[in-house]
Amino acid sequence: MRVYAQMELRDNRPKLSATPAYARRIEALGYDGLHVSETVHDPFAMALLAAEHTERITIRTAIALAFVRSPTATAYAAWDLAEVSGGRFELGLGTQIKQNIEGRYGMPWGEPVERMREYVEALGALFESFRTGGPLRYEGRHYRLTRMQPYFNPGPDAGVAAPRIWLGGVNEGICELTGSHAAGFITHPTNSDRRYLDGICLPSIERGAQGAGRSLGDVEFVVCADMATGATEEVVAAERERLRRMFAFLYSTPPYRRALELYGWGDVAEPLRRLIRADRWNELHELVTDEMLETLFVICRYEDLPGLLLERYAGLAAGITISPPADTAHDEAFSEVIQALQAG
Repeated sequence: MRVYAQMELRDNRPKLSATPAYARRIEALGYDGLHVSETVHDPFAMALLAAEHTERITIRTAIALAFVRSPTATAYAAWDLAEVSGGRFELGLGTQIKQNIEGRYGMPWGEPVERMREYVEALGALFESFRTGGPLRYEGRHYRLTRMQPYFNPGPDAGVAAPRIWLGGVNEGICELTGSHAAGFITHPTNSDRRYLDGICLPSIERGAQGAGRSLGDVEFVVCADMATGATEEVVAAERERLRRMFAFLYSTPPYRRALELYGWGDVAEPLRRLIRADRWNELHELVTDEMLETLFVICRYEDLPGLLLERYAGLAAGITISPPADTAHDEAFSEVIQALQAG
């Protein structure tokens, strides 16, 4: 199993200038790759810094928001990153939710699955134009790209391979689209438990793959699972409460409710939303019970982590994301956790 670190998973406000040192640490720990999210920094700027300061690991946006950029702007950034990284960059895309696209980015919202399908197809047309230096033509309902003068075309360049495109999300539609159009799928931390993956996610990916003449085996699968772990019981307890507060906020978002509904906890989501509307953020965590945490997430010390994660995900996922220790003094011990997962 391949093991990836997630940039910004625990602390979504590190300075951009911290990226090189963090990426070097991830590579030294023995990780297979680094996932770069889009929260408070541009993911392509972070990916560039990570690629420049590493030699071996995969650098993957997980995820970059598609609908806040034109396909052409994304294609330029991804093509450059593929070249700079020597082929180590991979492009992970997601839709986000309507409220964030419209209210945080000021961009229009449309039917997300159909629009993402066109977005991925448009990227394919752009990458082919870059590779050959030839004309660009993609015409869909949401995106129409018909102009690429030689002056604006970075090609022809057969020496650069277009980055593999991954998708991330939760619901059936985006999973099916992954099966038909993407190289891989990245799960959302709120919906990375086995019941959701077996019951909703993987069957949907397989349907999409079969409809496109592919198979489930053609799609690489990475579980972006959060967990509460540490070197001591005290650290694990603190991580448990961090997890409780984070997911109380996330499960208030309707598209992320699927795991709760599968376990009969769907009625928790609306009280969470009422607290947010009342601006009572500090009370959210009180609605997330220990039973929910222990069912949906792995909670243990480092020495037990490989066995529990492999028990949940071996044979299901090609990769998994886990964060490095907050304290670098535990790096040597944690590298053994990574090695055990890679061998599992």
